[in-house]
Amino acid sequence: MENNSTKTSALLALITVFFFWGFLAASNGIFIPFCKTHFNLSQFQSQLIDSAFYGAYFIGSLLLYVFSLQFNKDIINKIGYKKTIIYGLLISIVGALIMIPAVSSGSFMFILAAFFIIALGFSLQQTSANPLVLNLGNPATGSYRLNFAGSVNSLGTAIGPILVSLALFGKVVASDTDKNSASLDSINILYMILAVAFGAAIVILIFSKIPKLEIEEDESEVKVLKQPLFFIMGILTFLFGVFAYSAYGSCHNAPANNIEESHSKMIFLSSIAGFILLLLIVLVLLYNKIKKGNRFELEAYPQVTLGMIAIFIYVGVEVTIQSNMGTLLKTPEFGGLDDSKISPFISLYWGSLMIGRWTGAIDAFKLKKSVNTILTLIIPFVAFAFVIFMNHLNGSDMSDFYFYAICVAILLGGFILGKNRPTFTLMLFGILGTLAMIVGLLSHGTIGIYAFLSGGLFCSIMWPCIFSLAIAGLGKYTSQASGFLIMMILGGAFIPPMQGLLSDYTSIHISYIIPVFCFVFLTWYAWKMKIILKKKGIDYDKAETGSGH
Repeated sequence: MENNSTKTSALLALITVFFFWGFLAASNGIFIPFCKTHFNLSQFQSQLIDSAFYGAYFIGSLLLYVFSLQFNKDIINKIGYKKTIIYGLLISIVGALIMIPAVSSGSFMFILAAFFIIALGFSLQQTSANPLVLNLGNPATGSYRLNFAGSVNSLGTAIGPILVSLALFGKVVASDTDKNSASLDSINILYMILAVAFGAAIVILIFSKIPKLEIEEDESEVKVLKQPLFFIMGILTFLFGVFAYSAYGSCHNAPANNIEESHSKMIFLSSIAGFILLLLIVLVLLYNKIKKGNRFELEAYPQVTLGMIAIFIYVGVEVTIQSNMGTLLKTPEFGGLDDSKISPFISLYWGSLMIGRWTGAIDAFKLKKSVNTILTLIIPFVAFAFVIFMNHLNGSDMSDFYFYAICVAILLGGFILGKNRPTFTLMLFGILGTLAMIVGLLSHGTIGIYAFLSGGLFCSIMWPCIFSLAIAGLGKYTSQASGFLIMMILGGAFIPPMQGLLSDYTSIHISYIIPVFCFVFLTWYAWKMKIILKKKGIDYDKAETGSGH
């Protein structure tokens, strides 16, 4: 009982960092237009905030792995998962404190550097926190604990923009005039509060008894997971080609009256291409340095590489559905809405992820069967009501969304069918997501909108399921694989433009066939992983959960 109590308190301590990831990532949507207005930026320049923020996840995880290769020792296993999270929080504190002089200086590049440092700390935290949550108990129920942590992350996503808007403008809904009047002092106070909050999370973790995992105590030599490393090298090669070509094209094809901005883009893109090439060279040199006996064969852990692809596709489809939704809603078939009326739809989409994660979080607790059943039936609709209420608070008319409760009921049915079976649940939600996108493609108006919005519901539990299956049975290689998986958040930067490109050649409605293919792949992934893991003697769908029901 004492051991269970210790693990529960450790889980509660860990989820505090999940809140900050969601809070700050969602708040970028408020901070980007503020920076664009205050610093008189172009649209391209303002979007560099997201580039710096999400790019840091990939770069941070990759650098962590490079250092592990250099020292021929898994750094996280050596330092410890708890300490690594604390170090990540310290880096984020440094970034938050740097943001204060960055904003005051009036240098946008300084601000981007601060964002990069904050997210660099986040990448370190995520690489450690996700596997730690999964291993605080029976691995078979790890996806439910990660769902619980994800539900707190979604809470941060839901209230982050509102709190940041209040901090910047003194009100929830900011007019164009308010955006110009937000003071630098309010931003300074905001990031001082964030730095203090990060510090509080460190104090909580220091005084929390987080059990040391067996994978941290294994001092035997760690080999290189060969196939994932090749996959990363391939991605870096592709990225180098894309940025190098874009840098050339931005200057070569620039209109005469836009040469200065084109040169600015070329310098930025060339710098990224150069950095990527440098990382690629470093990886190749380090790999060649490692003795052949320390390199795993391609078939050693196929679940890792497949998991990397699945995370790439999952993050991509999660982002692309909402990223292209604004343009879809402007078409006559889907309401012909203007920009001022689109935000409730985007809010409900992200709220749908929160609804699913709140529901999935129930199984993270050891509850009586009757209590678990009651909460499973109630929580989805409580979460839905919360999303509706938050949008009412934001001044939006949500009466057209009440019947979306039908989609929430379908989500509930999926949870009931997939109870305590993570592989089957992922497969089922992949099928439901595929069907939802097909319904959206074949319909218009409210039905089509509901279908595309429900993609958020069916994406909601995929991250923990994919993550838990991808690192199943890895032991001391868990943190190495976790770093690879975190890198694949990069999928959110590639699949949305692919859908946008298809839209340019066809139509925005037809372009939603891209999410169909994504959900089909994720369904296949669940089926394939069940076969792979079963051969290794791992079957989470048949494991005893010990959850009391």
